[in-house]
Amino acid sequence: MTKKLKPQSIVIAGGGSTYTPEIILMLLDNTDTLPIRKLKIYDNNEERQKIVADAVEIILKEKAPNIEYLATTDPEEAFSDVDFVMAHIRVGLYEMREQDEKIPLKYGVIGQETCGPGGIAYGMRSIGGVLELVDYMEQYSPDAWMLNYSNPAAIVAEATRRLRPNAKILNICDMPIGLESRMAKILGLNSRKDMDVRYYGLNHFGWWTDVRDKEGNDLMPKLKEYISQNGYSLEALGTDPKENDPSWMYTFRKAKDVYELDPNTLPNTYLKYYFFPDEAAQHSNPNYTRANEVIDGREKRVFGECMRITDMKTAKDTNFHIGDHASYIVDLTRAIAYNTHERMLLIVPNNGSIVNFEPTAMVEIPCIVGSNGPEPLTQGEIPRFQKGLMEQQVAVEKLVVEAWIEKSYQKLWQAFAASKIVPNAAVAKEILDDMIEANKEYWPELK
Repeated sequence: MTKKLKPQSIVIAGGGSTYTPEIILMLLDNTDTLPIRKLKIYDNNEERQKIVADAVEIILKEKAPNIEYLATTDPEEAFSDVDFVMAHIRVGLYEMREQDEKIPLKYGVIGQETCGPGGIAYGMRSIGGVLELVDYMEQYSPDAWMLNYSNPAAIVAEATRRLRPNAKILNICDMPIGLESRMAKILGLNSRKDMDVRYYGLNHFGWWTDVRDKEGNDLMPKLKEYISQNGYSLEALGTDPKENDPSWMYTFRKAKDVYELDPNTLPNTYLKYYFFPDEAAQHSNPNYTRANEVIDGREKRVFGECMRITDMKTAKDTNFHIGDHASYIVDLTRAIAYNTHERMLLIVPNNGSIVNFEPTAMVEIPCIVGSNGPEPLTQGEIPRFQKGLMEQQVAVEKLVVEAWIEKSYQKLWQAFAASKIVPNAAVAKEILDDMIEANKEYWPELK
């Protein structure tokens, strides 16, 4: 006889996000393996959340009228009686992301959401917001788990390690999942779940060292052959979605150049920003960056579809796409709720998992996940090339968190100057001073 699964209560923090509808649709598609009794969305921006909330209400009435639903801006209402908090907040919204990207470009430096100066600026905004959510959860539902995929995940993970060391929070990223889905297509597999991977690194800064099918056959040679020619682009297979933004298409193709630096491994695409920062800056339009692409593309598409659903009073013919981002969240929730011991990539304290690396670094590695959280899998020693790069990047992440804690201008300047993306300390200071001006509302006042 199949054991009846206990229904869960979930709050999505960042209810006004463009990713909220697809996460909810993914949850509803999986209620046979992850039953839900209550679903709430929470945001401190009522106007933005309402666009999503009204559409979600119609989706739930049609697909799962038995699930209790609430959209709220009240933390007590949102975080009381929940088993899981799914957090994907963006402090400062896309308007501040635009600043993160455009300010560095004034100095010929790439502006990017999670890498270099842009990632540092965003991290300084995100730390306080994520800590606030952790505190609400611990106050109103102390037994709940937070699954945090708010960016920049590396800096946020280091901040929670330092400042909320006992919190039940898992920091995660869907980027490797998206690339593994591309690998599966390159290999002709049905799903990334048909593969077992070994991977190590930091968030947006890692390498696959082994990819096998469920029978244990080594899939790396075929992947290496394809990626050395095409990167992660699927254009050669004729299966790359047409709606992909141009900046992503370029990023997927560029992986072939990143791969050449270490043909023993397969790289995360974000490494292009560290290895080819000048080229990345040259390929950027200082007047129209990735933030503008998202505002004009994804944001318009998602909010437009939400408003259409609300106007039509039905979601029966909705064109929302459920991405890898969402499926990963469901798998992780199930692993904790029902002790499934799923193997997943998570951002966790190293503590010897990478033998020759900083124990307190927040590393991204495979873990076995059960109801007691993650059990990291040992990755052994890593080569000098990756170790050196990772040590430099960990220094940046730790300096940012120390700067936030100590309100230290000096440490934040050091973080900017230590970034591989920034050419020198003078440019680092100029970008930092502009960033301070732009982020007055969001950063602690630095001394």
